[in-house]
Amino acid sequence: MAGSKSDSFSGRQFVLKELERIRSAGLERRIEDVSASDKPGYCVVRGRPVLDFCSNDYLGLSRHPEVIRSLGDTARESGCGAGASRLMSGSRRVHSLLEMATANLKNHQDAMLFGSGYLANTGIIPAICGRKDAVFSDRLNHASIIDGIRLSGARHFRYRHLDLSHLEELLVRERKKYRRALVVTESVFSMDGDIADIPALISLAESCDAMLMVDEAHATGVFGAIGEGVAGRDMAHRVDVITGTYGKALGSYGAYAVMSGELKRLLASTCRTFIYSTALPPPVAAAALTGLEIAVREEGLRKRLLGLASFLRQMLFDTCGLETCGASQIVPVMCGDNRRAVELQQHLFEQGFYARAIRPPTVPEGTARIRLSVTVNHGRDELERLVETVRSWMRSEG
Repeated sequence: MAGSKSDSFSGRQFVLKELERIRSAGLERRIEDVSASDKPGYCVVRGRPVLDFCSNDYLGLSRHPEVIRSLGDTARESGCGAGASRLMSGSRRVHSLLEMATANLKNHQDAMLFGSGYLANTGIIPAICGRKDAVFSDRLNHASIIDGIRLSGARHFRYRHLDLSHLEELLVRERKKYRRALVVTESVFSMDGDIADIPALISLAESCDAMLMVDEAHATGVFGAIGEGVAGRDMAHRVDVITGTYGKALGSYGAYAVMSGELKRLLASTCRTFIYSTALPPPVAAAALTGLEIAVREEGLRKRLLGLASFLRQMLFDTCGLETCGASQIVPVMCGDNRRAVELQQHLFEQGFYARAIRPPTVPEGTARIRLSVTVNHGRDELERLVETVRSWMRSEG
């Protein structure tokens, strides 16, 4: 038959072989429907309520009455979608209000909205760096940062995780060979939960004539005097670009980048993920604005969250002998082997806990883990039961 392919070269055979390769390595991922539960901190999976340790809704704002009301009111007034990009007819007053509130939160000049954190990072890095430039990136940075660097065509230098001596060594040796240099890091690392030394990074970048970009996705709403993040209000203006999301602690969706007014004007003409994307739906932007306002005023939520996370870390150490890095709401339980991580995931689910195994390429080979995401909707008694479940699994392994 004309146009037919032999089985050995067919697309179907390729897919089947790749699926088998992924399965045999313990790396297969499957999408699973999750429903909301009436009980705070829980979700419904496979028809049963389980305590949710996957969600990044750290402050519980996605179900906050004010956030929901803001979304509904705006949908009734403006419709569900923006209908066009911000540079066409999609820019609405609520977008500008959200940008102003975000810039004020960070104590920076201006802000720009994006559809997601992935779009922000993959758009901004290629807009400010090219083939004549160099990017110096923490080895454990998020995939969106890595992909943004690849798209830019810039020379990519990875420094050892949180090792600023290594970063300095690279900058001193390589910086002068390139037109521009960009240092990029997360503030709270999404898979390890540890925290970058932002003041030291600012000083180092300034001394080496490098721009600095900080991703605060998991810090916004959680850290800082008013939830501004790890790059506090007294130093944020010294960071060239700060990105983050509204879809985690702030309870809505979308992302931001804060920067100087001049850089925003440049990005409006050069950042492809901004130029060629439909604007954030106005109801979603309104919900994000309300979530931001609540996070700023509710200092008690931030304190409760970090207190619960500290309690969980201490319990894992005291009960299971497990040391966890960092001091954030992200608490990894290291398993090493991919299959062990999947087995612990299943054991937790059977005991009423929903926590997913994190495996390569999300994390380096040999560092598979269960990523526990603490929220304000968890209770200490529930955390104690979680730790006891981890301990029982460890005992069963011998």
